[in-house]
Amino acid sequence: MKSNGRIAMNMRTVAERAGVSTATVSRVLNGSPAVKEETAQHVRRVLQDLNFFPNPIATTLRHGRSNTYGVIVPDLTNPFYPEFLLGFEEALLENDQELLLATTQSTDHKLISSVRRMLMRRVDGVVLMASEYDTRLIEPLFEHNIPIVTVDRGLTRKGEGDVAIDFADGYMQVMVHLYELGHRQIGFIGGMMGIRTSQTRLEAFQAALRHVGLSYDSEFTRCGDYRVAGGDAAMRSLLKGRKRPTAVLTVNDLTAFGVLRALHSCGISVPSEMSVAGFDGIMLSDAVHPPLTTVEISPRNMVGACMKALDYTKANGVKRGLLLSVRGALIVRESTGPVPSLQRQR
Repeated sequence: MKSNGRIAMNMRTVAERAGVSTATVSRVLNGSPAVKEETAQHVRRVLQDLNFFPNPIATTLRHGRSNTYGVIVPDLTNPFYPEFLLGFEEALLENDQELLLATTQSTDHKLISSVRRMLMRRVDGVVLMASEYDTRLIEPLFEHNIPIVTVDRGLTRKGEGDVAIDFADGYMQVMVHLYELGHRQIGFIGGMMGIRTSQTRLEAFQAALRHVGLSYDSEFTRCGDYRVAGGDAAMRSLLKGRKRPTAVLTVNDLTAFGVLRALHSCGISVPSEMSVAGFDGIMLSDAVHPPLTTVEISPRNMVGACMKALDYTKANGVKRGLLLSVRGALIVRESTGPVPSLQRQR
C-alpha cells in the first residue's frame, strides 16, 4: 500500500527489514552517535530502499498525540542530568517515542521558544527537573492541559505530579556507615543558601545525625554550589576551622569531587585521615581517586517514576498528580574508612 509515493509503514517495519531494534532505527533517524557507523549505514540503506520518511506532525494530527515528551533540565554540565536523559530516551525509544529537550540555562527567550515548540508538537507530557525554577515561563503547558511531572518540588496539583528523591533515607544510610566506622565528628558541604532543595538536603543530614545519636555542629557545615569548585572552596574553609571533622558528607557527587581535590592539594589522605561521601551515584564517582562512596540514585528508577507519574496524569487529568519518591542505594567504595585512631571518640 502506497500513499503519496511512500510506503505506509512505521519504524517497526523498518526495524524488521533491517534486522535491528526500533530504538536503533530511531537513533539513526535522529542522528545519534550511539549507533555504530556500519549499522547506521545499513539502516539508512533500508530507509532509502523503502522510501521511508517519518512525519511526526501528520501522526499528531491523525492520532491527537505526538509520541513525544519534553524534558526541561537546569544544567547539562552536571552528569546527573545527561545520565537521566539517556535513560529517559532509552525508555521512549523502546516505545517508538521521541524526546524534546530544553534547559533553563538558556535565556528566557530561548526557553519560551522551546516551550512553544513543545506545544506545536503537542507533546504527551513534560518532565521539569529544575526544582527551583519559576514555572511562570512554562505556564502555557498547564493552560493546554499537557501533563507535567516536576522533580524534587514536593508539590502536586491538577495535571502536575512530582518525583522526589528520598534524601532522608539516603543520608541515613551513609551516616550509619560512617558511624559504624567510628566517626563521630561528621561535616556537611551543602548547596547554595536560599534554595529549597539545599535546605531539604541539610535537614536530611541533620535528621541522619539524630538517627545515630549525634548532635549537629554548625562549625562542621559549609555551603557549596553543587559544582566541583564550590566543593573545593568549602572544604578549604572547613580545614581552616579550629577543629576538623573526621568525615564529610556532600550535597552531590560533583561537590565531593571538589572536596577530594582540596584534600589532595592540602596533603590530606583519603580515607586514612578523612573520609568523604557523595550523593547521586553518577558514573564518574567510580573513576575518581579514591573511588567515591556515594548514595546512588538509579536513573532507571527515576525514569520509571517519572513515566508512572506522567501516565497517571494523562489518564486522570482532572485529578491531582501523583507524589512519588525514589530511594537511593549506598555504594561503599574506597573514599570512606575507619576514623583515624588519634581522633577516635572515647
